[in-house]
Amino acid sequence: MDKQVVRVAVPGPFLAGLDYICPEHSGNVIGRRVWVTVGRRKLVGIIIADNVKTECDSKKLKPIQSLIDENPLFSLKLMQLLTRVSEYYQAPIGDVYYTALPTQLCEGVALDKKIRGRKAKITEEPKANQAQLTLNPEQATVLNACLKQQDEFCVQLIEGITGSGKTEIYLQIIASVLHAGKQALVLVPEIGLTPQTVERFKARFGEGVVTLHSKLSESEKRMNWYLASSGQAKIVIGTRSAVFTAMSGLGVIVIDEEHDLSFKQQSGVRYSARDVGIMRAKIENIPIVLGSATPSLESLYNVQKGRYNSHYLPNRAGAASVPSYHMIDMRQQPLQAGLSRPLIQAISAHLANKSQVLLFLNRRGYAPVLMCHSCGWTAQCKNCDAYYTLHQQPMHLCCHHCGSSSKVLKACPQCDKSEHLIHVGIGTEQLEAAIIKLFPEHKVLRLDRDSTRHKGSLDTILTSVHDREADIIVGTQMLAKGHHFEGVTMVGIVDMDNGLFSSDFRSIERAGQLLVQVAGRAGRVDKQGQVFIQTHQPEHPLLATLLNAGYREFAKQLLIEREQASWPPFSYLALVRAEALDSNLVFQFLNHIKRLLKEAGLANVLILGPAPALMQKKARHFRGQLLLQSPDRRSLQTALRFMQARMKELEHHKIRWAIDVDPLEMG
Repeated sequence: MDKQVVRVAVPGPFLAGLDYICPEHSGNVIGRRVWVTVGRRKLVGIIIADNVKTECDSKKLKPIQSLIDENPLFSLKLMQLLTRVSEYYQAPIGDVYYTALPTQLCEGVALDKKIRGRKAKITEEPKANQAQLTLNPEQATVLNACLKQQDEFCVQLIEGITGSGKTEIYLQIIASVLHAGKQALVLVPEIGLTPQTVERFKARFGEGVVTLHSKLSESEKRMNWYLASSGQAKIVIGTRSAVFTAMSGLGVIVIDEEHDLSFKQQSGVRYSARDVGIMRAKIENIPIVLGSATPSLESLYNVQKGRYNSHYLPNRAGAASVPSYHMIDMRQQPLQAGLSRPLIQAISAHLANKSQVLLFLNRRGYAPVLMCHSCGWTAQCKNCDAYYTLHQQPMHLCCHHCGSSSKVLKACPQCDKSEHLIHVGIGTEQLEAAIIKLFPEHKVLRLDRDSTRHKGSLDTILTSVHDREADIIVGTQMLAKGHHFEGVTMVGIVDMDNGLFSSDFRSIERAGQLLVQVAGRAGRVDKQGQVFIQTHQPEHPLLATLLNAGYREFAKQLLIEREQASWPPFSYLALVRAEALDSNLVFQFLNHIKRLLKEAGLANVLILGPAPALMQKKARHFRGQLLLQSPDRRSLQTALRFMQARMKELEHHKIRWAIDVDPLEMG
């Protein structure tokens, strides 16, 4: 009697998995973890198919060493999703399964019901501990429209200005799903930056809520994954990888701030959690709700094509009103650490009214460049094509790309003049110091990656802001992540120009989204908010459209430009990225790929490059890329599959390469 051959997903460069001999009388093995050997390594794998007709000599197949689980960890629908992700993003199936599991489960730890003596048990059904808010007519219309399609696949895009009450709509949709005995999955960009959202869900639904994100310990991740997969947890709130969480009765998926770049994984399996969420909703035949004040152009395009249902909330909930915008022309203006006189006066006026002020500068550190005033020398990172950023807390030079650091030199290494080393540009540290000097009687807090590096520091800062212990908050884009600061009535955008000019075709879209999101922190309760924008480009047409006509008109103009240039969403892209210590190897590798694709005569695929990455050298590696562009997904996928089939003859042990399908960053 022939022994059963099964296919196992294991980590590594095995696109479709490896074949093994399965122990007899093992029962239903699909979706169960096993111990297998790959070469000399012992690894955890997941059985993804049984009764396989192997192309290998079955006599040479290795046996599975042992089965770890008594029952499958994955439903057939979830396994279908993981296969789809592997195929679409050109990622090895084992890497996809490892992405979908907590680290401890990838290491073979048993999925038992107790972890360090803590019972994995949620005894109560979710209860409405916090009363539902009464919806205004606009919110009620959106809610009713979404509930009409509660039992089938559909994509609901809720475009609501900041403070329009999208979260309350999510909560009431989820309450309806829970009432039907199902579960809900909620994805947010960064869990640590939106604690209010998690607290609000827990206040409403109690013990039925668990979270999945990088801030948890590995044991907590395993515990919460078990609670979700067993159906004990009714709501899972997590960051992008939570989209793969096994859930026994999933009824709805909600993705808040669907435009956010954080939903795109930039290494390993380079998936978009938003797009994977839509794939999953379709497979599960359930609705998915996308929410944003600044929807991505891809989502708006899908609305135009009738693929998504669109709902618009143009007004803020309750007594809050939309903030007013004020442009400050910085040309010929005297500046103090990047602050113009009108902006300083506006800060003084709002502080006098006992309100809080938020100042946004998307550049951390003290100054982005250290330069010699005598000879023009600049402090550059030896590992990257980038300048060192000067930090003063503590004093050092740091590369924000590779993480290397250096002491601040006492004299210029080129001309040896110590008194002529100057800093160029401003960062949040310098802005904070300037504000403290200008307003010494007021408490100033800084919110960026540096000030929140230590555990608990973010919570401490946010608590101080909410408790009105801080008068002025200085920060980076961390300030734009859905915070509800009741006391903030003024937002000052210190430098708008940084996002208006870039070689990345998405830069204007991101700059507009960031401006609207940051501006949305002002005037969220009963006081009128004001937003002051400093720029050297007050006549910039798209900036004028954004401020005068709003984000919707701004997005329409961008879509027209994208269509004229045949950029996404009017075409589909894939980047082949390569890096090596030798730049010649990178371009030899990419040119070889290009020749193969050209010789294949693939239709409807434009091959651009190879070209250096926007930052050619990073962490001592030289980087290049090849861009594939097509008007339809099928042609692009055909080209990528052909390329993958020929990769073995191209691989070089000195080259690191990756395929990025639907890239969001072109660097």
